Amino acid sequence: MSVFNVGLVQMSVTASISDNMERLAANIRASAEKGAQLVVLQELHNTLYFCQVEDVRNFDLAEPIPGPSTAYYSDLAKELNIVLVASLFERRTAGLYHNTAVVFDKDGSIAGKYRKMHIPDDPAYYEKFYFTPGDLGFEPILTSLGKIGLMVCWDQWYPEGARLMALKGAEMLIYPTAIGWESSDSQDEKQRQLDAWQTIMRGHAVANGLPVIAVNRVGHEPDPSRQTDGIQFWGNSFVTGPQGELLAVASADKEENLVVRIDTGRSEQVRRWWPFLRDRRIEHYDNILKRFCDE
Repeated sequence: MSVFNVGLVQMSVTASISDNMERLAANIRASAEKGAQLVVLQELHNTLYFCQVEDVRNFDLAEPIPGPSTAYYSDLAKELNIVLVASLFERRTAGLYHNTAVVFDKDGSIAGKYRKMHIPDDPAYYEKFYFTPGDLGFEPILTSLGKIGLMVCWDQWYPEGARLMALKGAEMLIYPTAIGWESSDSQDEKQRQLDAWQTIMRGHAVANGLPVIAVNRVGHEPDPSRQTDGIQFWGNSFVTGPQGELLAVASADKEENLVVRIDTGRSEQVRRWWPFLRDRRIEHYDNILKRFCDE
């Protein structure tokens, strides 16, 4: 299916996991009622963004895949006859955890999963403490709506992942995300960060001739350590077409459900106009596998 409706659930998160999951279910249902056939949730949507601090007690939030949350979201996908993209804190075994996105097909089955490859370690984003880098590679996930090139948040800054997904046949790129502003940044700096975040993903759309879907959380979440003023997640979830054209953008400060019509088949025509894959000089790209090209 090349033309379908995608739903983006941009939501604030509370300390209550049950409350979050109930509100997520309500928003998923509302999106499906508006015609969404694919619904995408934000990064680590069940819980507050616990990576603001390094605390071993937070590993208790992790769960296996399959597990309780996959059963919950599987039932919703089957009930609503939708493809659903969820984002979970995966416990693989004791001491081994991943930031994992899971795709459920319309029958409730797990179509596939993706373990976040690029793991940040910045003030208030201490993800390396919690997550082992993914080991599943950049492999598109086949669903009844097409092949999904699924990545997570920090992955969105890396053109290599987007390109590899495209080269393996992805028909769209999807990024569940949790990103926001630190309160001490100036308004000019905040705007530069937001513009860069949107621009890099629009660039992935243009460079690969694919639609891109990015779903971010929204609202303020305090820093449990009180060393910072917490994170103001900047929302702005969006969908872009294969030429980087913005099809829909959510607000910076409100919970929203967007339902957007996309046409993955349009990539065929765009790639005929702009045959970037044809003109790649792959015989000269060996240095891309180096950390840095020292003289």
